[in-house]
Amino acid sequence: MRKVFSVCLILAGLFMVMSNAAFATDELKIGIMVPTTGSEATYGKDMENAILLAVSEINAKGGIAGKTIVTVTADDACDPQQAAAAASKLVSENVNAVVGGYCSGATLPTLKIYGDAGIPIVLTAANSTKLVSANPGNTFLVNSTGDDQAITAVNLFKQKGVKKLAVIHQGDGYSEDLAKLTEKKGKEAGIEIVAMEVVNKGEQDHSALVTRLKSKSPDAVFWTAYYADGALVIKQLRQNGYMKLIAVGDGSNSPKLMEIAGKAAEGVFCFSNPTVEYLPSAKAFGENYKKKFNQEPGPYSALSYDGMNLLADAIKRAGSADKAAIVKALKATKDFNGIAGPIVFTPENKLARSNFVVLVAKGANWELNK
Repeated sequence: MRKVFSVCLILAGLFMVMSNAAFATDELKIGIMVPTTGSEATYGKDMENAILLAVSEINAKGGIAGKTIVTVTADDACDPQQAAAAASKLVSENVNAVVGGYCSGATLPTLKIYGDAGIPIVLTAANSTKLVSANPGNTFLVNSTGDDQAITAVNLFKQKGVKKLAVIHQGDGYSEDLAKLTEKKGKEAGIEIVAMEVVNKGEQDHSALVTRLKSKSPDAVFWTAYYADGALVIKQLRQNGYMKLIAVGDGSNSPKLMEIAGKAAEGVFCFSNPTVEYLPSAKAFGENYKKKFNQEPGPYSALSYDGMNLLADAIKRAGSADKAAIVKALKATKDFNGIAGPIVFTPENKLARSNFVVLVAKGANWELNK
């Protein structure tokens, strides 16, 4: 009996060691996947800063189960090929989990790479519905998806009396998805979609586009892509006499849109995820962010901060840094209270509520639309 008991103790000990293998070291390695180069690098750096702030606070409190978090940043440049390389780099670094993901089109090809490696990833900005359908089961979205944004957009258009709508996208996973969702929701609401246009990234002259749009006489124009190109479209629309409603998606939620478009951006509406200035619970975070990085937190900082803290919470609940255990703990999340609001996931691992608000450009800033 003693031998049997001893064998049982040994087996139990081996099981505990195996299930907590990643806790056998003094560090937990977390990957950060964001664009740090390219046209969306401002967003990416903002997200990285917020994640690093969360990590510094967690480590200052003793880390996770006494283990220090170390991070590895991989630049996806908002480019599908580079994103795949970035994901492969993080897999080769043997990270326990990944936080980040900005451009949906670039994030999409990484899902299989992380899925094959069993690595959990918390997406803090990317929100195309294609990410939900392509999810191998280890991906969790803390930003509301494009269908929620399309509903928010159509509700505003109806409120403003829009009957004819023109939609412009750039053919990528995020903007095309949002455009098609808006088209569908708009038609269901009785709005006529008079134009569905595609603009190449980096294109400078939009005169032909403006001419086509004006010939359709839309009551509103909806730009579903990113601010760098969107600002030029807005500027040229206004310069050529289009003075009706213009709206942009959350990919254009940046003060830089106003910097580039100038006065042409005045009165433009934006459908946005929750940002620090409109979140009373984010006041301390905003102050700490500014103190640490000497700049104001950007539009995806709150969600990125929440994403890292959620991941840390899941690892604690898992009692292990085993990747499958972390995925299981993330799935079991029940109303994790982040600064951007509570987090609970649907069976598809998407945020179970809509977090979109409507902003309007006034001067050089966005203000909450009332």
